[in-house]
Amino acid sequence: MINSAKAPEPVGLYPHARRVGNLLYLSGVGPRERGTKKIPGVELDENGKITSYDIETQCRSVFQNVKWILEESGSSWSRLVDVTVYLTNMKDDFPVYNRLWAEYFKDVPSPPCRTTLEILSLPTPIAIELKCIAELD
Repeated sequence: MINSAKAPEPVGLYPHARRVGNLLYLSGVGPRERGTKKIPGVELDENGKITSYDIETQCRSVFQNVKWILEESGSSWSRLVDVTVYLTNMKDDFPVYNRLWAEYFKDVPSPPCRTTLEILSLPTPIAIELKCIAELD
């Protein structure tokens, strides 16, 4: 089991990642910041409900969290082989997310496979979460 010192703490009893053979399996990763409940790009009301959010800010934050977990586990962004993306608002958020995906993978010779799903909600008030598999040496 692998836990990153930079990525946000898991919200349950699970590691950031597990190594099996030469593959690294990441648990779902969101845009939260380590050591706080702050979610970049999210405004909450006094009851913890989302009043507004910026999907670009959330995407950049979740991509950074994934990079930290990969690097601390002995892998890297360019070694991702499969990514499942969960969005809570496909219609509005997919175009921005898809543009950022292309930006972040433009210099990767062989980008990972990708599946994008719309879901009703995620365990914390976020709009995006990534589930990843990467190669290791």
